[in-house]
Amino acid sequence: MTLADKKISTNRGMVKKTFLEKGIKYASELSLLNVLDLKKIIEWNIDNRIFLYRMSSDIFPWCSEYEFQDLPDFEKISGILKECGDIAKNKKLRLTFHPSPYCVIASERSDVVEKSIKELRQHGEIMDLMGLERTHQYPINIHINTTKPTKEDAANRFCESYNLLPQCVKKRLVVEVDDKKSQFTSVDLYNMVHLKVGIPVTFDYLHNECNPPELNEENSLKLCLSTWSEGIIPVTHYSDSKKLFEDSSSKEVAHSDWIWRGPETYGLNFSIELEVKMKEKALLKYRDSLMVSL
Repeated sequence: MTLADKKISTNRGMVKKTFLEKGIKYASELSLLNVLDLKKIIEWNIDNRIFLYRMSSDIFPWCSEYEFQDLPDFEKISGILKECGDIAKNKKLRLTFHPSPYCVIASERSDVVEKSIKELRQHGEIMDLMGLERTHQYPINIHINTTKPTKEDAANRFCESYNLLPQCVKKRLVVEVDDKKSQFTSVDLYNMVHLKVGIPVTFDYLHNECNPPELNEENSLKLCLSTWSEGIIPVTHYSDSKKLFEDSSSKEVAHSDWIWRGPETYGLNFSIELEVKMKEKALLKYRDSLMVSL
């Protein structure tokens, strides 16, 4: 948000009508501007001692309609992405992705599964172009995003589609706990997905609060952390409840603008990705408050 005020962004895009009119050449121009600003954002994070950053899934506008190698500016773009990856690795900045909720590899519709696999493949290819290792050090995080006709059926389809993914995705993919009570808890994902295909489970504090399993928070967190490979620090998500702290008319699952409580870590070691609306501004304010309290 700080850099967006200076027009630095990785979300330059266009509506479909514009893409149909201007085509891949314009998509390439916007993508080049986005990766140039990605480098600035990465450098800003490092300068401000922020060592975990979720990259935008909108770096390449309308990439569902083309392959990266088809972009006229691909050589320039790939060179800048490699520079971004080198800087991140050298300074130990951890990078993640969180594709859209329309990415549903467990869908009952084969066309949706096919599109979702391509979407995930392209996320993995971006990380490959950056030179990031194919491990959960650089996770691509998704939800199952369906429970039709039952949780068990959806989980089985998820596992089947997972086995169809290319290695650039498979080695990085993680699955996240859901917020709605009809969806997947930490225990569900552990039993129905992790034990079957070995994929790590991302613990989310607010989602766990809204959709609690038959475990308390500490044990639910520990269960999720146990699914990550040895030597890889697990990633979790944190937000407070907007309804509880900022706007009582909000939905129970709405994320807060700011950090009010802060995560209880129970003395465990893991990374925390903040999903608050004020983004890094909330982080810097919270971090300052911790320093004052010390």
